[in-house]
Amino acid sequence: MPHRTWARWFATKPSAPSASPAEREARGKLRIGIPRILNLWSTHRFWLGFFDALGVPPQRLVFSSDTSEEQFREHGRGRGTVDCCWPVKCAAAHFGELMFGLKRKVDVLFVPLIYSLPSVLRGHAVDSLACPRVMAGPEMARAGFLREKDLFAEAGIRYVAPFVTFAEPALLPRQLHEALEGMLPGLTPAETEAAVAAGLAALERFDAGLRRRSREVLARAAAADSPVILVLARPYHMDPGIGHEIENDLQARGYPILWGQHLPTDADLMDWLFGEEVAAGLVRSPFDISDVWPSSYSANTNEILWGAKVAARLPWITGVVRLTSYECGMDQPTFTPVQGIVEHSGTLFFSFQELDATKPAGSVKIRVETIAHYLERASPGIIARKRALLPAACPLTPATAQPAEL
Repeated sequence: MPHRTWARWFATKPSAPSASPAEREARGKLRIGIPRILNLWSTHRFWLGFFDALGVPPQRLVFSSDTSEEQFREHGRGRGTVDCCWPVKCAAAHFGELMFGLKRKVDVLFVPLIYSLPSVLRGHAVDSLACPRVMAGPEMARAGFLREKDLFAEAGIRYVAPFVTFAEPALLPRQLHEALEGMLPGLTPAETEAAVAAGLAALERFDAGLRRRSREVLARAAAADSPVILVLARPYHMDPGIGHEIENDLQARGYPILWGQHLPTDADLMDWLFGEEVAAGLVRSPFDISDVWPSSYSANTNEILWGAKVAARLPWITGVVRLTSYECGMDQPTFTPVQGIVEHSGTLFFSFQELDATKPAGSVKIRVETIAHYLERASPGIIARKRALLPAACPLTPATAQPAEL
């Protein structure tokens, strides 16, 4: 960082709390393009809250569309990276769409390089790192637009790619101020720090809302003794072009779908599921995964393992569906442990491995029919067996007091 910026950062005289009206007006006119890729799927609410606090309203943030073969053919062909990871490879198409596929051009292409992630397991695992390939993926995509000439400069688009560490939120203000100081007029460290707090609060509200809705789904299942399916995958598998909407096909069969990243974490429910193990010293907390995964460095991997533990204990999760992309080096070591945890409890386990650009519609349809058949046949017995292993007082019943978030 230049000495001038460091001097401002550590200045004894406080920075101005906010930009001038003219500077905020200039910010509000910016159009910022954000590729809907990779770990943006789990952090996008932070960026909405962050930029809004800095005077860039949400309607000025332009996200690329869902991944599709058409998008790749039109905007990514010839600019792809030499990488077997389809979620990384398709980033070039999202770049191209935002640069050349919009009627109104963007002023900035904003692509954060996310080194570590926010996680419910923070403090309970060794670390919360992102996949290194996913973290660096945007830079590989960028290279395709610089190969022969600088297409960003030619299009009049500023490329901004801050290195960010969500697992160390105290560092975010400095990281983002360095990257955005030249992009947002009058930006100060103090203002950036306040915007980071607003972004983190927005992300927390969003995640808390999804966890609350997941608990409501489980409460309805508990009242009716009906099955629920849990999807264990990386957040970007929610993208229809990455996960191929397999969970939607299952939901169309009448089965509620929960995602592992948004399982409820209420203290009463966690105590019901893990309290006896914590009391016996088998685990340190309900979020401890060291008993099944000591090398707990990767945020998404950690959450998949923890989700498997929850699925093995929650009676109404009678089926788990695992989604993985083609030759995912982060997922491959977890195939056996995750399947073993789930199946040891008698819960049904199904996996769709090696997903890539093409959706095999015929085979997916057959697999979905098979999953629905086994769930219908086996769910009553699975619910009864798992329920018998837990304390009688279930916190998901209407008589339970309002949950308290851990």
